[in-house]
Amino acid sequence: MHLFYQPGVDSQFLTEDDSRHAIKTLRLSIGDEIAVTDGHGNRHLAVITVANARRCEFRILATQTTQPRPFSIRICVAPTKNIDRIEWFVEKAVEIGIERISFFFGQHSERRILKLERLEKIAVSAMKQSLQSFLPILDNALPFEKLLTSVGEEQRFIAHLPDHDPPVNVAKKATLGGRYVVLIGPEGDFSEKEIDQAVGADFQMVTLGPNRLRTETAALTACQILNFINT
Repeated sequence: MHLFYQPGVDSQFLTEDDSRHAIKTLRLSIGDEIAVTDGHGNRHLAVITVANARRCEFRILATQTTQPRPFSIRICVAPTKNIDRIEWFVEKAVEIGIERISFFFGQHSERRILKLERLEKIAVSAMKQSLQSFLPILDNALPFEKLLTSVGEEQRFIAHLPDHDPPVNVAKKATLGGRYVVLIGPEGDFSEKEIDQAVGADFQMVTLGPNRLRTETAALTACQILNFINT
């Protein structure tokens, strides 16, 4: 069954983009059943009552509520110079499973502007593609110092691969069922000052493996590892 997103299901009509997709692309019509999620765990079985490509209306038949996962993953990542790479990360992380994505500008960041609107659309599309009922939170980019003050998760990690004596892999540091947050640095990596600030904020230094990874690859790897150890 086709899944659509309507954050305010009290208004029983699809967004204009979803209306066009339902009527023009999927060729759905009055009487066809669809699934609609509000992005907060509620999925509604509904039937189309008005098949309009600009405002497709529906009537809810039944509602199923999904409980949040017993663990949560938050990835804090510096936007890459090539924004396509961050868009790829957001899409894949949402498909795999993630609760929150936060962006920050570090001392070595090459990108200093981030437009969240397109990333939010990508996240919605990935949620629908993977048939999930929760839409992850996407946070506007903050300076690194301010980002640290926003962290409330108990299991805090900073991914860094120093030249000597590499730390333990995050898979061995993380404990099951936790609230995780992982810091992923920009193309130029974290500065020594930023590493010291993170450690001072109770972040544990971890690796994601022996190889040096691109920013978006590291972010997705951290997400996948934490999902995997909780399966």
